[in-house]
Amino acid sequence: MRGKEIRLERIMDRNTGRTIIVPLDHGVTLGPIPGLVDLGATIDLVADGGANAVIGHVGLALHGHRGHGQDVGLIMHLSASTSIGPDPNDKVLVNTVTNALKMGADGVSVHINVGADSEAKMLEDLGEVAITCMEWGMPLLAMMYPRGRKVVDEYGVESVKLAARVAAELGADIVKTVYTGDPDSFREVTRGCPVPVVVAGGSKTDDHAILDLVEGAMEGGAAGISIGRNAFQHQAPDRLIRAAALIIHEGRSAEEAVEILRA
Repeated sequence: MRGKEIRLERIMDRNTGRTIIVPLDHGVTLGPIPGLVDLGATIDLVADGGANAVIGHVGLALHGHRGHGQDVGLIMHLSASTSIGPDPNDKVLVNTVTNALKMGADGVSVHINVGADSEAKMLEDLGEVAITCMEWGMPLLAMMYPRGRKVVDEYGVESVKLAARVAAELGADIVKTVYTGDPDSFREVTRGCPVPVVVAGGSKTDDHAILDLVEGAMEGGAAGISIGRNAFQHQAPDRLIRAAALIIHEGRSAEEAVEILRA
């Protein structure tokens, strides 16, 4: 077994081939928002709930990862921008694959806004990071979002399946993108992407809506979820993750899963 395959097993469940990833990289974009003030406590909660991996910047590895609870995979995020910058859609590289390896990461991630004014540079960065990951056996998750002046609908299937395919074509091992709203349209995304696709959670919403999204995405061929604010800002992050795990790893319905949150 190669190094990349070994590391992927720390991110993807080896029995189901699916994953629950909780991104905690928002501190660079938005600052210490609720749920991210105490990174260690949040990670312990989502890990206890059954998260397979978390995503974060260098600060996550330095100040929050692998606290006192259940172990969880670490994906180190290499891209950044702030919400008050001149163009928040312009993501730049702030870390390297080799440094992530030195810090014990199990994978790395990059963020690409397909259609943004700075798309060309972000795609160049994605390609270079992918090649370095191949050289070192490091799994690469590409966050692919259709965002820009020519994008009519950020959740439209044509834009989303293009974004997902770009990541696979340039060497990503896992693609994160938005849900298109229903299983049939999302199946076009997953069928057109030869690597596993996980769905983002988007803005904070209610329990039923997020679990319905998870169920629909899985019916549409998703390999799991990468949900941030709907997990770490939940009143009980561990229970929310546990409910999602019922759908993702056990094939249960959203209605069955929501009962965990009612208990």
